[in-house]
Amino acid sequence: VSCKRETAMQFESAFLPLLIFAKAPEPGQVKTRLIPALGATGARDLYLRLLQRTLTQTFDWPGPRFLYATNPEHPVLRALASEHGLKLRQQCGEDLGERMANAIAEHPDGALLIGSDCPDMDSTHVLAACRALNRHDTAIIPSEDGGYVLIGQREANPAPFQNMHWSHEQVLNDTRKRLEAAGLTLWEGPALWDLDTPEDIGRLPSELQDITRPCA
Repeated sequence: VSCKRETAMQFESAFLPLLIFAKAPEPGQVKTRLIPALGATGARDLYLRLLQRTLTQTFDWPGPRFLYATNPEHPVLRALASEHGLKLRQQCGEDLGERMANAIAEHPDGALLIGSDCPDMDSTHVLAACRALNRHDTAIIPSEDGGYVLIGQREANPAPFQNMHWSHEQVLNDTRKRLEAAGLTLWEGPALWDLDTPEDIGRLPSELQDITRPCA
């Protein structure tokens, strides 16, 4: 499996599908760790802006793009899927790991998966990971907080997702151990930052700062 872009280097095969995970944008259900700083509605508004930014910054991905949603019938998600040419799919599973494993399993010839918490994520990062899957079983772009903002697999394999504890600083280390135990090779790109806590708000791009004023 390989990728191509109209540059000096040409690759003669298809781009992998890009799977974008999203939740229904409802107050109190998304970016809950930001609620003390922004309120439930403010956290929801920022989540939606981050999701829109991710969709815009990957709009030029030449392969198929899928929006995997907790509630694909939500009218906002349906509108975003229509606007951005996305195929809507249902997330299936009891926890995040099971939902990611099940989504990638629907693409047995390989896929790349991202969320919407990383403001810097764009198609150039996806391309680097996609190219790496020519030589590795797994591609990961780490996050600065010890997790990751992208994972890709050349062939679907549940090993990095099973029996995982999420949202802590050892997620990437735990994932490395699971991949090694399964005999799967790993490429890691340069780390990016993702927005999880109120301390991260000051790093947002200027165009996202207008909705991050603290609650009175």
